[in-house]
Amino acid sequence: MLVIWGRTNSVNVQKVLWCCEELGLKYQRIDAGGPYGVVDTPPYRGLNPNGLVPTIEDDGFVHWESNAIVRYLTAKHPEGKLWPEDLHARADADQWMDWSNTTLWPTLRVLFLGLIRTPPEKRDAKALEDSRLRTADALAILDAHLAENAYIAGDAFTMGDVVLGACVWRWMALPIERPDRPSVERWFETLSQRPAYRQVVMQPLT
Repeated sequence: MLVIWGRTNSVNVQKVLWCCEELGLKYQRIDAGGPYGVVDTPPYRGLNPNGLVPTIEDDGFVHWESNAIVRYLTAKHPEGKLWPEDLHARADADQWMDWSNTTLWPTLRVLFLGLIRTPPEKRDAKALEDSRLRTADALAILDAHLAENAYIAGDAFTMGDVVLGACVWRWMALPIERPDRPSVERWFETLSQRPAYRQVVMQPLT
């Protein structure tokens, strides 16, 4: 059986769990990271030298890095339709998955950690506002793309939506002022109709 190490409130773990739910895969999840520890133990570091979550083991195959895991699972189970058969659509999904890691999440992470995981007295107001503005700018790029596409890679829900959707939930759920991003909001509402998204991702931020 597929084994997943990671805590359920991690954005990166949620990508993998949501992917598994959409694909209908059976899996065992082991709490790791944050308050659960585990990640600094020698056995875990033997699986993932970075000491981060998630890590998976699939019939003896060990893999880490959340986007890579999502790609692996969707390619292994193409009947789930999250792995685009069309090369261009697959490249588009790949592109936006990487953009999420290089552009969107780095800007949003400061705001998320500051508001959710930092005591009020230790927050840096200037850094939080800068993060909010930079994230809004990044989402303007995504908004322009979604104005011409129903989903991240075109007309169908794919692995790209899984990765971006897990990240965008945090933006939508934070107690902040959000400028209008109508296409992102339309896409988010579409994702919100998916039971697996509500079950795995749309949880109180912790």
